[in-house]
Amino acid sequence: MGLRVQNVSFDCADPAALARFWSEALGWRVTYEEDDEVVLEPPAGSPEEGVVPDILFLPVPEGKVMKNRVHLDLRPADQALEVARLEALGAQRVDVGQDDSVTWVVMADPEGNEFCVLRALAPGEA
Repeated sequence: MGLRVQNVSFDCADPAALARFWSEALGWRVTYEEDDEVVLEPPAGSPEEGVVPDILFLPVPEGKVMKNRVHLDLRPADQALEVARLEALGAQRVDVGQDDSVTWVVMADPEGNEFCVLRALAPGEA
């Protein structure tokens, strides 16, 4: 099949500001920036470059009102460390109905878009 995901798009109020948050969170680079569009891509020369989808930030006039229908799941080496780092960047923990038995942490970026920080993989898990 000749089809691949090119990008994941975030509707937002301030594309530049939200792109800065995600650039810091992921360690990705801004490869295109105009008033109405900002693109993030993995670091140049990384194994992810040209393989994983870019992230595109687009302005919309309306604010976020409900839970996202699509969200990112992030897999850290150390969940607690990454949650603390993301909170320092401006993310916050949110409750979307998860209970205490889940192994992930639900967070929201500065514009309220939910994402999950998963547990670290145990040795031998892939």
